[in-house]
Amino acid sequence: MERTCIIVGASHAAAQLAPILRQEGWEGRIVVIGDEPHLPYHRPPLSKAYLLGEKTSDDLHIRTADAYGKFGIEFRLGERVVAIDRARKSVTLSDGASLAYDKLALCTGTRVRTVALPGAQLEGVHYLRGIGDIDRIRRHVQPGAHAAIVGGGYIGLETAAVLNRLGMQVSVLEMAPRVLARVTAPEVSAFFERVHREEGVDIRTGITVNRFEGGARVERIVLGDGTALPASLVVIGVGVVPNVELAQSAGLDVENGIVVDACARTSDPDIVAAGDCAMHPSPYYGRIRLESVPNATEQAKAAAAALCGKDKPYRALPWFWSDQYDIKLQIAGLNAGYDQVIVRGARDTGRSFSAFYLKGGRLVAADCVNRAQEFMLSKRLIAEGIALDATRLADETFSLKSLFETAQQQSD
Repeated sequence: MERTCIIVGASHAAAQLAPILRQEGWEGRIVVIGDEPHLPYHRPPLSKAYLLGEKTSDDLHIRTADAYGKFGIEFRLGERVVAIDRARKSVTLSDGASLAYDKLALCTGTRVRTVALPGAQLEGVHYLRGIGDIDRIRRHVQPGAHAAIVGGGYIGLETAAVLNRLGMQVSVLEMAPRVLARVTAPEVSAFFERVHREEGVDIRTGITVNRFEGGARVERIVLGDGTALPASLVVIGVGVVPNVELAQSAGLDVENGIVVDACARTSDPDIVAAGDCAMHPSPYYGRIRLESVPNATEQAKAAAAALCGKDKPYRALPWFWSDQYDIKLQIAGLNAGYDQVIVRGARDTGRSFSAFYLKGGRLVAADCVNRAQEFMLSKRLIAEGIALDATRLADETFSLKSLFETAQQQSD
């Protein structure tokens, strides 16, 4: 009898896992179930090229329908899995249908964190997660009109940059004392605040939002101190929450994500999890859950191998990126626990520099702004655990490449 692997969630991880599963030797059925009507698509361009109108929804597809067809991958789109029965090895869909599986992959991703504020249901108040969200936001884009972004994280700042470019008057409202407070050092936050202000964006930090007001649609946003700002468009970007409810209800181990081992196996040997929803061990940072395309891509490889009975542990170094205006920010590693920040380049005046995060004299992360080579070198420095001289690191005349030669000489 033909074996079946069901993949829950038509996410980036699913788009990678399904074809690789076939390449790893899976000969049975592969069925991907997703609650959106779209084939798996790239999400990073949503707040950039898609919002700008430079790409269509078809341009965002990770693979074409024909490409999946060649691998014999079936899709059930616009459907939602509501329960997993591990004893019977079946999943139940929202319409009551039941599908049996031999192996199961959970690629359920994340959902936006919502706010419980008066007026949050008004027309013109949006969250940003999928294609449908951007389609609705675009209908409210009007040059010269006011837009408010609630949340000064990467998504909020990227959206602000695009709406600014589309001619809107944009305010970014952040509760923390600085933008990107959870993910970067104060030096990097100050840089992005400066750039956005130079571009004409109103950045307000250390403030709270009290409510949204309007008639048929949003007209203004009222802050905690009573200040009212005009806004015909509001985009709320205050983080995401991993979709773990299915796994939790099925009795799988869950802890800020679906707990998996280095091969993406859950506490059930017949079930794997990959992507934004998975809490996994990292050889560099302990147990982590990552929200990134590179993580979804690499972890899916480990998951596909595990479903075919092979061990191919996921050991990739985390990395991320963000595009804002003429700025390409590339991030190597995670900066949690750093004890020193070294800035290399003209952070206060220019638009090209790197911020290196050190812990005990070794690099744990780097934020590289328009410095692709330093980003690539930083990945190597982190992976190889090379000891660094902070003074030299800040000196732009010093070659970072020479650090590898010195380390090699010392090991010989």
